[in-house]
Amino acid sequence: MGLLSRILGLGQPSSKQVAKDRLQLVLIHDRVRISPAQMEALKQELLGVVSRYFDVDTAGVEVTFSQHQRENRLVAEMPVLPEARRQKGR
Repeated sequence: MGLLSRILGLGQPSSKQVAKDRLQLVLIHDRVRISPAQMEALKQELLGVVSRYFDVDTAGVEVTFSQHQRENRLVAEMPVLPEARRQKGR
């Protein structure tokens, strides 16, 4: 079924939807007025704070802005390592 789904394009967003999502992201960043350098600094600072309490998989960290009911929201996704892996490292 995976090959058939890929051929028919099922389960994949249309290029129209991808373009719309990208435009919304650009508009949100424009409204918030934060430079890429500031965004990276914010990401590193958030990671530093969260890392004091949890072991975080730094490769999977994403910090973005989204819009929900006309509010701009800061969204931080940080994969936390399982408890067993955290205890081994300490």
